[in-house]
Amino acid sequence: MQSTDHLAASRYARMRWNTPLSQEHAALLLQRLDVRPGARVLDLGCGWGELLLRAVAAGGVSGPVATRGVGVDTDDAALARGRRLAVGRSLNRHVAFVMGEAAAWQEPADRVLCIGSAHAFGGTDAALDALARVVRPGGRLLFGEAYWERPPTPAVEQTFGAEVTDLPGLVEAARDRGWRVLHLSTADQREWDDFESTWLAGRQEWLLSYPEDPRATDVRAELDDRLREYVDGYRGVLGLAYLVLGR
Repeated sequence: MQSTDHLAASRYARMRWNTPLSQEHAALLLQRLDVRPGARVLDLGCGWGELLLRAVAAGGVSGPVATRGVGVDTDDAALARGRRLAVGRSLNRHVAFVMGEAAAWQEPADRVLCIGSAHAFGGTDAALDALARVVRPGGRLLFGEAYWERPPTPAVEQTFGAEVTDLPGLVEAARDRGWRVLHLSTADQREWDDFESTWLAGRQEWLLSYPEDPRATDVRAELDDRLREYVDGYRGVLGLAYLVLGR
C-alpha cells in the first residue's frame, strides 16, 4: 500500500505549534504579552501561526477597533495551514500570512512574537538587536530561545551550535541590548516530551498505515534517529525559555 499525498501532510499533523508549549503556558504568555484592542501583532517565523491567531483573538476583533496580525514565514505549506485556521475561526479578515524572510521584515508592530527563529537573524544577539527595530515604542516582544539546562556533550553542542548559552547568559544578552525582562518562564519536561512526541507522531502513524511504501525505510530511520538523539542526547539538557521583553 502506497501513499503519495499523506506523507508530506503528516509531518506536523499532530502538532498544535512547533515549540515545547502547553496550552496553559501559552495562555500565561499571552496574558503577559498584554495584547490590547486595536494592537498590531507580528509573528516572525510564524509557521502556521497558532499563537499569532490566539494573540489576535485575545486582543479582540469586534467593536470599533480590531486587533490585526501578520505572520511571516518561508514555509508555504505552513502558511497555507495558517490561512485555513484563520478562516475556520473567522479571523481571516484580521490576520494575514506572508511569505518572506523574518530578518527582512521592517514594518513595526505593537506586539511581536519570535519563537525559535533567532537563527533567521544570525543568532540570539543579532535577533535581539533586529527585533528592537520592529517593536514600537512601549510595545512588547515574546522571544522564545534555546538555552542549556545542563552542560551538553560535544555531539549535542555541535548539533545545536556553540552560540547557545545558559539561562543567565540569555537573560543578560537581552538586558545588554536594552530590553527589560517583563516575564520569564521555561518549557518543562512534559512540554518537551509532548513536543518531541507530536513532532514524530504524524509520520509514525503514516508508517503504521503504509509500511510497504518505498519511502518507509528512510522515514523509519529518520524518526528513530530523532528519538534516539532526544532521549540519549538533549532531553533535560536543552531548554527553551520564553521571555516577554519591553523597552
